[in-house]
Amino acid sequence: MTVQLAHDEQPQTAARARPLTGIRVLEFGHVAAGPFAGMLLADLGADVVKVEPPNGDQMRGWPPIKADAEGRRFSYNFTSLNRNKRSVVADLKDPAQNAEVRALMLSADVVVQNYRPGVLDRLGLGYESIAAEHSGIIFCSISGYGLESPYRDRGAYDVVIQGMSGLMSVTGSDGGPPVKAGVPVADFITGLYAAMSVAALLTESASPRTSRHIDVPMLDCLLATSALQVSEFWGTGRAPSPLGSAHPRNAPYQAFKAQDRYFTLAAGTDALWRSVCAAVERDDLLDDPRFATQEGRVAHQEVLATLLEKTFRTRDAHEWVTTLTAHGIPCGPINTFEEILADPHVAATGLLTSLTAPILGEVPDLTFPARISGTEAAGARRPPLLGEHNDEVVTEWTG
Repeated sequence: MTVQLAHDEQPQTAARARPLTGIRVLEFGHVAAGPFAGMLLADLGADVVKVEPPNGDQMRGWPPIKADAEGRRFSYNFTSLNRNKRSVVADLKDPAQNAEVRALMLSADVVVQNYRPGVLDRLGLGYESIAAEHSGIIFCSISGYGLESPYRDRGAYDVVIQGMSGLMSVTGSDGGPPVKAGVPVADFITGLYAAMSVAALLTESASPRTSRHIDVPMLDCLLATSALQVSEFWGTGRAPSPLGSAHPRNAPYQAFKAQDRYFTLAAGTDALWRSVCAAVERDDLLDDPRFATQEGRVAHQEVLATLLEKTFRTRDAHEWVTTLTAHGIPCGPINTFEEILADPHVAATGLLTSLTAPILGEVPDLTFPARISGTEAAGARRPPLLGEHNDEVVTEWTG
């Protein structure tokens, strides 16, 4: 006999495991791009083991750092990029430890590394050597300039790549000194490209899977995300210039000073422009022929900004954000990190979580920001102590 359940009594479908559950990733990562790629794969369920030199990932020494009563220290910065991982320590120049790491590589599905090109090759742990014994390895190499560049052997950090990529030429104010983005975008964008490429190759259905080498240059990744600026140059023959917070094709679309602080608004269409004029009660601007079209508003955006800011300075930013939002105009405050982390949006979307880190105790953390329906939430394995899992990983992965 079949029993029909009421709608609210239907059995719940168990959440599926995260999509990369069961995938083994060996990460030779230091500082940002490699560790960020590894953490993204870990957040998606992969078993990520971080191989560190005896003195550890450089970021273990980055402040802010907390020490316990025994003098042991742990970094908040390291915590932010290394959750959901295990750590093994190996001196790759030592033959016995090198052989042990090689055995782990041959047991892995994926290797992610951001050493300079050639370093792992000289240690006998490069792609060609591993692929000769492991027919299905996905080997992801992150570097400043990639394996084919004339700059291949140069070192690279985020600020160097921001400068070379053209990003700093359009950041800041016209005539001002070079300004880099406050977030290390070259590192993190490269990490995203690396993790995306690895995940894509893991879906290949060929059996047995062919070994693949992914070459991920930081410079190329950052330039690839500058598609609008590159196309502007190709279309006009003129290199884009810095505009502060303004936009080369939309206006008003920038930061404005209110009575107490700055806020942003983005009126990228004629309809939104009409709404701005209504919200600020400036019909004179709506009737001004200079601002009748989007092209006109862009051509005269400095004049337009001056006229609007005269009105905006009469009230506080919060009042303007409330008024403009009521008129359907995209706008918002310019938050500090303290302010955005306390914003109700962060709580409502579930982005803010916590984990218990060594030495630090319970600390706030940001979880994986994409939510996949029907999938269990990303875990929160604490970041590892240096070499904490040597025996455990070797036993599990190599027997």
